[in-house]
Amino acid sequence: MRNVLVTGGTRGVGLAIAKKLAADGFRIFALGRRESPDLEAAIAEMPSGVMNFVPFDLAQIDLIAELVREMKAEHGPLYGLINNAALGTDGLLSNMHNSDIERLVRLNTVAPIVLTKYAVRSMMTSGSGRIVNISSIIGSTGYSGLSVYGATKASMLGFTRSLAREVGRLGVTVNAVAPGFMDTEMTAGLKEEGRVKIAARSALKRLAEVEDVAGAVSYLMSDAARNVTGTTITVDAGNTA
Repeated sequence: MRNVLVTGGTRGVGLAIAKKLAADGFRIFALGRRESPDLEAAIAEMPSGVMNFVPFDLAQIDLIAELVREMKAEHGPLYGLINNAALGTDGLLSNMHNSDIERLVRLNTVAPIVLTKYAVRSMMTSGSGRIVNISSIIGSTGYSGLSVYGATKASMLGFTRSLAREVGRLGVTVNAVAPGFMDTEMTAGLKEEGRVKIAARSALKRLAEVEDVAGAVSYLMSDAARNVTGTTITVDAGNTA
């Protein structure tokens, strides 16, 4: 059974991805700071060992290398890495505290790059592997009050394209999925009026759902996507159409 690490896999999009990939036949390691009741329930529903919780704070970047080493020693090398964990802190740049800016960049950009650095090594050695970076349409469209968040998500798109060229010759694919606005905890702060306006701008006149993103990741992890790399799949109900 192939091992896949899903960061931010305890809730929302990450949990939907973890559950979908587990159903696809992968052994899932859902990483998060705390185990959520929803993840606990998902683990109980799966056969033993299929879905696993990995307690870790990605802000502790200096400990990432040891995390990957310990996982490899105990469970074997990773076949897949889903870089999903991210902070969605909003605020006008002119008013945002420097510490908040640094926290977003550290978790949304630096941590996934460093984690990928160590995770991809075993993939390169084995000659196969899949990396999927969860970005956002904000990385290309922009959104008022999300300039720092948008910057971190745009960085993951450039990272995806360049890394795909670095590791492609060794059999590793690197892709991104860019969701639009969805009904998750990160968008819970939006007023209903804002949700209606966003949905009205979409070609399908609705918001995308977390299961839609999980489906896109499932495809990129499948054998059907063996020749897909360095690209971004947008899942936004046609918001950017």
